[in-house]
Amino acid sequence: MPKPFRFAIQAKSADDRTAWVEQARMVEDLGYSTLSLPDHFDGQLAPTPALMSAADATTTLRVGALVWCNDYRHPVTFALEMATLDLLSEGRLELGIGAGWMKSDYDVAGITYDRPGVRITRMYESIDILQGLWGEGPFSYAGDHYTIDSLDLRPKPLQERVPILIGGGGPRMLGLAGRYADIVGVNPNLHAGVIDEHTAADATAERYAEKIGWVRDGAGARFDDIELQIRVFIAMITDDREGTAEALGPGLGMDAGQALESPLAVVGTVDQVVDTLIERRETYGFSYVTMGAENIESFAPVVARLAGT
Repeated sequence: MPKPFRFAIQAKSADDRTAWVEQARMVEDLGYSTLSLPDHFDGQLAPTPALMSAADATTTLRVGALVWCNDYRHPVTFALEMATLDLLSEGRLELGIGAGWMKSDYDVAGITYDRPGVRITRMYESIDILQGLWGEGPFSYAGDHYTIDSLDLRPKPLQERVPILIGGGGPRMLGLAGRYADIVGVNPNLHAGVIDEHTAADATAERYAEKIGWVRDGAGARFDDIELQIRVFIAMITDDREGTAEALGPGLGMDAGQALESPLAVVGTVDQVVDTLIERRETYGFSYVTMGAENIESFAPVVARLAGT
């Protein structure tokens, strides 16, 4: 049984508080489920305070990062910040967490860019710690990267279980995401630390079918309980679907046909986009669709047609 569609907007910045609040309210008013931010050092708003501001200005909008980078914060500090955000947003937090991938962030901040296996192990230790600290009573932990000594962290989140979103593009990350996450974001493989021609080659329809298999293998019997999320990077409402794909395809390193089939792109009239998203839900299971802030108004008719169905 397919999960109902949800739609999210990933924003990045605003000129001032008024513009940010108006954007958050528009996202909510147009039927989107969630507002998220990335977590980089390239001129964006800091995700945690910006999301608290958005939650304070809305009533139903869920908030989260896509995704908070584990290496930029200690899990005890992060657990307290996230519990506070969930409490003050009245239970609207979706906790997206990642192992870190953008090497330039690490370079400018002077943070050691460890090999992927180390970053992934460290992230999963953090997830264990977050969930332990949000439980009742003192929590202790002794891992390869973190040690917690009998800490009874308060406040606790308002939600009994804060939904955890884990994104990934490779077999290990997606397999573990299938095992641990409530929401799995399926991405191109970013192991190189940059977006390049290898990223495009990993974004074909065939590769995404293989990636869903990795999630399924990791999840086992719980696969049907997982919500599958996709970040669409090229989203356009247009009467010229094929012509637009021919123009955009080279930017993805694909021909027009491959671009139209890639889950990272959705192009066409409202009817064509609706049909494409329904087909992709049937093929891959993607029911949670995230787009950029530039698409808030143009994709509102699609959201109105599909959200909750």
